[in-house]
Amino acid sequence: MCRTAGYPKTIRVDQGSEFVSGDMDLWAYQRGVVLDFSRPGKPTDNAFIEAFNGRFRAECLNQHWFLTLADATEKLEAWRRYHNEERPHGAIGNKVPIMLAKSGGVTSPSP
Repeated sequence: MCRTAGYPKTIRVDQGSEFVSGDMDLWAYQRGVVLDFSRPGKPTDNAFIEAFNGRFRAECLNQHWFLTLADATEKLEAWRRYHNEERPHGAIGNKVPIMLAKSGGVTSPSP
């Protein structure tokens, strides 16, 4: 996705070990992405991603057994496509997120 849409300017992350690693820092630096760390013990600094992470764990990670990296890649991509291209989201008027990209970025549902 980043290859076609470009990399984000900033990624908000918490203090989890997966986000404070040297590899993540190097990846972000090489792509000009700023890692914006939330305050320790303040998950409300990033409530949107905390909610997403809960859904991702419940709907994807807890549902699959990953046998190899290739298997994980295939299953995660299938879930990402479902989440973004098929599943309606209440926060955007029960539309699928891909429709936002096709509608010029309109993010609010019609009244």
